[in-house]
Parts: sequence; structure tokens; C-alpha cells
Amino acid sequence: MEDRHGKDDREHGRGTLAVWGGETPLKGGAATQVPVVHSVAFGYGDVEEWLDVALGKRAGHIYGRNTNPTVAAFEEKIRLLEGAEAATSFSTGMGAISGLLFGLLSSGARVVSLKDTYGGTSKVFLEFFPRVGMEAVLCDTTDFGAIEAEIARGCDLLYLETPTNPTMKVVDIARLAGAAKKAGAVVAVDNTFATPINQNPLALGADLVVHSATKYLGGHADALGGVVCGRADLVHRIYHYREITGATLHPMSAYLLLRGMKTLELRVSRQNESALALAHFLQGHPKVEKVFYPGLPEHPGHDVACRQMRGFSGMLSFLVRGGFDAVKRLLPNLRYAHLAANLGAVETIAGPPATTSHVECTVEERAALGIPEGLIRYSVGIENVSDLRNDLEEALAKL
Repeated sequence: MEDRHGKDDREHGRGTLAVWGGETPLKGGAATQVPVVHSVAFGYGDVEEWLDVALGKRAGHIYGRNTNPTVAAFEEKIRLLEGAEAATSFSTGMGAISGLLFGLLSSGARVVSLKDTYGGTSKVFLEFFPRVGMEAVLCDTTDFGAIEAEIARGCDLLYLETPTNPTMKVVDIARLAGAAKKAGAVVAVDNTFATPINQNPLALGADLVVHSATKYLGGHADALGGVVCGRADLVHRIYHYREITGATLHPMSAYLLLRGMKTLELRVSRQNESALALAHFLQGHPKVEKVFYPGLPEHPGHDVACRQMRGFSGMLSFLVRGGFDAVKRLLPNLRYAHLAANLGAVETIAGPPATTSHVECTVEERAALGIPEGLIRYSVGIENVSDLRNDLEEALAKL
């Protein structure tokens, strides 16, 4: 796509794409912002033109469940940021994940994935796949040899998440994508924690990238959304599933996501820097047993993260001494953190997996997935890092 000056968007930086990407074609008259188009239907005075649009022979919109101008601008922005051929959106992040899985796969399909995927994703694999005759093999997340062995046994889709939610494990995308391609499998990567500012899985061999746009992309905790981007042929199949099953992104949500994405690079850069500083602080605290953050040299995935990421994310997690009882005592003492089931916002957000990432899972299921009950997921906001450090220090002192 070219901008109004005829310059190819691929020449632009990520910060510029976050602001301008996908927006220029919709601007008209005095409007400097993408308008929110609430119309459910789009009318035509000529039946032949209407038919051409309906058949995809001409650009345009027919019905809001299928496409919408505001939604299309959001899809184009993330397409450009991820360097994808195409993108399609959903009403939520889980809508995007389930749309990807069920839009591409059918009975008899075998998926190779990780034990550390987001709790909702794990539920789809463990609860819903068996109902439709599909299999998901969940491997030890950091045993790349074992994952490659499972891929070689048969694989229709390799589904990765990196860094993982909530234990911040790092997966070698290029290595595993190479193994999947040899087996003829499609490779999908959940890039929610990294964002396209820190990581572009398509450039590392993935076919598809999925985001919960509710999180970092929107950044203000006021709009639900999801998006899948990547190979055009695969995205078209996923879009067709979505247009028929109906998990459509609302135009007002698309507008809020577009507005939030304009500051994506600024926010993520600040969050990366603050998270690294806080990880170092927590690592040396006597009441913290372990810190999970790929920016720490001691992190098992640090070398891989350095190869495939430009920043280490604004997410971290840490294990407090004293288990879940200590978690329940510590969290209410945080002044500058919402205790809520969200992440990636301008405000810091904290909580245990039992009420956030893996609330759908039982204690036993979380244990089987390697998620300790004493873990706290800490999504760093854009506050001054000195205030966040003091806040953590004061809360830990009360344990």
C-alpha cells in the first residue's frame, strides 16, 4: 500500500505505521481521524455494482457482519505492523484464537502446541477438540527436541505462544517453524505479549499471527477485540468462518483500538524499560522466590529472546514465598495496580493465574500446566518506574 505521497509503507518505521497505517484511504474532507461507521448495511443504486462488491470483484461493503470501513482500517494497521499479506478481526481475542483453529481444522486434525498456552486456549484444546474429533498434543514448552519429535509424528497445525502467559517462557519460533514446514504443517503464533513492536513471527517463519487486541494493541482497557493476520489464503478461510459464525468486531471497538494503537510504540517501549528494571529489583528481594522475565540474563530463554525479540515485553511474573496465602495478602497492598483480569493497559495490572490467565482451570489443571498458585502476573503500565518499585517494596514489606 502507498500513502498519499506515493511512498511504500514498508519503508516506514513501526511508530509511523502505528499512527498512519491503514488510515489514509478512509480520510476525506476535513476529518483527520477514521470515522466510526455504525451502519449495518451499505446501499447501492446499481444492482450490477452491488453484485460486483458482493462477489469481491470491486472494493466495498455489503453488511456489517462481513466487513465495515472502520474495522477494515484496524485490520490494515495491524497487517502493516506485522508485515502480513492479509488480516481479519474478531470481537475478542478468544474469538480470534478459536476462529483460527476451527476455521482451518476439521475432524481428524492433529495440533502440536505447548503446555503453557493461555488458559482459554488450553480449554479449547483439552475440552472442545475431543468433541469434534481433533487432537491437541501439549508439549513441554521449552523442550524443543520433544516438540520437533511430535511434529514429525504428524502435525496439521503448530500453535505457539511466546512469551507464554503467565510464566513468560520463550519459544524458538524459527527453529520450530522450520520443523513444522518440513512436516507440511501451518504455523500460528500468539504474539499478544510481545506485540509487533517487539516481535514479528511472520518474519521468523510463521504463517499466521494472532493477537488479543484487547491487551497491548488497544492499551486502554476499554475495547474488546482480536485479530489474525498472515498468509492471504489462510486468512481468507478464517475470515469466511468468522463471517458465517458471526464473531464480528464492532466498529466502535475498532475505533478505540485504532486510537490506542497510535501510541503503541511509545507505550510498549516505556513498558519494556520499566519491566526490566522491576524484574531486576524483584530478583533481589528476599520475599520473592523467583522472577519470570526473558530480559534477565538468568532466564532460560534469554538467548532466544535476544535473537527474535527487539524488546522483552511489559509483562513479568514472580513467585512470592508463602504461596497463595501470601498472594492474597500482598495484592491488596498495591497502590498502583488494578487487581483485575486484564493486561497490557496504560495502568499496571496484577493478579494470580487463578483469577486471570487460567481462571477457567482447576487447581489440578494449573498444576499440570506447571503454574504455581503463588505466582503473580504483573502487567507493567506507563507509570513512573520509581513509583511502581516503591509500591512493590512497600507491599512486600507487609508480608
